[in-house]
Amino acid sequence: MPINLAPKQSKPFWHDSVQELFQQLQANEQGLSRQEAASRLKRYGDNRAQNHKPPGAVSLFFGQFKSSIILILLFATGLSFYLHDKLDAIIILCIILMSALLGFWQEKGAADAVHKLLAMVQIRVEVLRDGALQELPAEQIVPGDIVQLRAGDVIPADCRLLSSDNLFVDEAILTGESYPAEKYVTELPINTGLSQRQNCLWMGSHVQSGSATALAVATGPDSEFGKLSERIKLKPPETEFEHGVRRFGYLLMEVTLILVIMIFAVNVYLDKPIMDSFLFALALAVGLTPQLLPAVISINLAHGAKRMAEQKVIVKQLAAIENFGSMNVLCSDKTGTLTEGTVQLKDTLDISGQTSDKVARYAYLNSVFETGFNNPIDQAIRQFKTFAVADDGKLDEIPYDFHRKRLSMLVQDQGETLMICKGALNNILEICDTAENAAGELQPIATAADAIQQRYRDYSHQGFRTLGVAYKPMPGKTKFAKDDETGLRFLGFLTLFDPPKADCAATISLLREQGVTLKIITGDNRLVAETVAGQLGLATSAILTGTDLAGMSERALIHRVAQVNLFAEIEPNQKERIIIALKKAGFVVGYMGDGINDVSALHAADVGISVDSAADVAKQTAQIVLLEKDLRVLLGGIREGRITFANTLKYVFMATSANFGNMFSMAGASLFLPFLPLLPKQILLTNLLTDFPEMTIASDNVDPEMLSKPHRWNIGFIRKFMLTFGIISSVFDYLTFGLLLWLQVPVEQFRTGWFSESVISAALIVFVVRSQNQLFSNRPGNPLMLTTASIVGLTLALPYTPVAPLIGFQPLSLAISGWLGLIVLLYILTAELAKRVFYRHVKL
Repeated sequence: MPINLAPKQSKPFWHDSVQELFQQLQANEQGLSRQEAASRLKRYGDNRAQNHKPPGAVSLFFGQFKSSIILILLFATGLSFYLHDKLDAIIILCIILMSALLGFWQEKGAADAVHKLLAMVQIRVEVLRDGALQELPAEQIVPGDIVQLRAGDVIPADCRLLSSDNLFVDEAILTGESYPAEKYVTELPINTGLSQRQNCLWMGSHVQSGSATALAVATGPDSEFGKLSERIKLKPPETEFEHGVRRFGYLLMEVTLILVIMIFAVNVYLDKPIMDSFLFALALAVGLTPQLLPAVISINLAHGAKRMAEQKVIVKQLAAIENFGSMNVLCSDKTGTLTEGTVQLKDTLDISGQTSDKVARYAYLNSVFETGFNNPIDQAIRQFKTFAVADDGKLDEIPYDFHRKRLSMLVQDQGETLMICKGALNNILEICDTAENAAGELQPIATAADAIQQRYRDYSHQGFRTLGVAYKPMPGKTKFAKDDETGLRFLGFLTLFDPPKADCAATISLLREQGVTLKIITGDNRLVAETVAGQLGLATSAILTGTDLAGMSERALIHRVAQVNLFAEIEPNQKERIIIALKKAGFVVGYMGDGINDVSALHAADVGISVDSAADVAKQTAQIVLLEKDLRVLLGGIREGRITFANTLKYVFMATSANFGNMFSMAGASLFLPFLPLLPKQILLTNLLTDFPEMTIASDNVDPEMLSKPHRWNIGFIRKFMLTFGIISSVFDYLTFGLLLWLQVPVEQFRTGWFSESVISAALIVFVVRSQNQLFSNRPGNPLMLTTASIVGLTLALPYTPVAPLIGFQPLSLAISGWLGLIVLLYILTAELAKRVFYRHVKL
């Protein structure tokens, strides 16, 4: 196991000089060699905040015995050995081991599948190894690595800056500060506080704008975030699905505890053998306890994750699958998801609306040298028209950020030094004091503003995204700052378009049919957003803009969000506010985003959805990652999420019908029968055999009703289901008791008959409770049918095998078998009739 030992440092690394740090870390500007990096990875361990590896095979196997009831049962087995009842003890021990092996085999397969899926969406980092840049998973970063960072990158370790270019970092995860922190190369006093350490980068934060080269100093648990995680043992919030499972488990455990204590006490009072009574009570507890529920849920979720991967949907957190299926509102940006995602430049226009080569050239110069944040707009400008710039060059740059909403470049162009800015029109106009016409004449911006704004509205109504371009001469300058962004000349417009995807309107209609409402949240101006939304068939009669939201109270927003499907001109921090309002309004909300400005909304949503090509920080925050940025892919994922939830509910329904009814009946029968109705080993064998069909539920077919709309965990429905079908099961169990007592069969045949009826009825009832519709109207999955048929056959054959005397069984006569078969048939028919009445009055 790797030992996490941080490199010894004489002083805090924000105070040390860079050369001192290189010496301490035995590193240099060329980065580590591959061999040295591999050696350090073994020494320090994988670079994770909490460096815990997934449980191995041995841990998974012994984890099957962590139930307190199983441990007590094993203790009782050991006591049986001590009391020389070795045969019964061996049989019980074998049954327990078989059950554990079944759970282990299924959970191991689920864990392996999830591990492979997560490997597909790793966060990757550019690292210098052997003097060359290469992309590596963030988990492989070690102290001494040189990393290259750009806007959108997650910082993979605690680092010291070696160089930076207009670097701003979001450190809210550590400091709680909502505004990005500016970072630059400097040396700081020893007592500098965490939030003031401008020369440091912290693991888990992310680059909002700019670029940097940094030296990794501390990784994994030795990082500040790792220490924080260890101290407070961070745990993700409980999902609605997990909360429902826990409440269901508590419900059954309460019933189990009361029942077991009563049965043990009464059996002892009736002078039945104490040891037998104790083992009987414990075996009942095993039968009643939903011990397979965690395994079945894991298997269902893992199967769902594998099926979703086939639909190009990668699930990072399995518990998110249920929320994915329950989602009834999906919020999304429009670019690339609803539109083609290939932004194209339509035209470069001067202030009079005429095509302008000067606007095209200045926009090209601004984009071709851009290094802060690669984006489709700059790509579109570079592809639209190229200019010879070999004799020109970049002098300095202020990268785009989400507050200024513009990119500024200081360039040498044909012997002239210019600052060229492009960005959102209003953000460009606010730094201009003049406007330049096609003849090069200048006029005050105040006199030209109305005409500029009118052209902007016209272009927006046509569905174009419109940016502004401005410049100013800066002779003799080689550097500049944000304070220099003033007194510019407005030059003209860039009109861009991104057409809606051909099948997007049909997909949105299909989502609506599946009970999912799409809401667009975009930073684009209202007119462009309204045009695109109209083309997609979305109602645009009610629109909220960022300005509207700023003046709206939380209560008012909660009342409005349900009626609004288009939110335009939205600031990044307002996205989170919209998501939270939708959740408070009672919706299960998914948010689909791929940018740095989507992180807070992804975190706030019930289901955060990103794409494989997204910024690292967006992929890290999201619970679900799409390998293809297409709503149709999402539609397939929603379907698989609902299948997973529906099949999990089937196990719950089985556990609360025949299984629960059988154990409850057995407990009651033990109070008036002069002998135990089943021996402990027979109860455990009943439980083991009924486990096999339940393990195949993950691959079962699902009713169309469960797929047509979202469903949520309903513990009240489950309680009613348990009472209804548990009582029906008990009625037929007591009918079996009465028949066997009336026939005056020997004790061994009584137990054999009841064992056969219990196992077969519990195996067959699944075909009733698995669907709301008529029996077999929805064909069961092949694995379920095969395992059920096998268990029924094995149960019928068991009394006639050589092992029957060891378990305490005797062969049944043909007449008794016929009567028991009739009872099972009546039970299935009664349950089927009760199901139709039940679903007519109780809705899931």
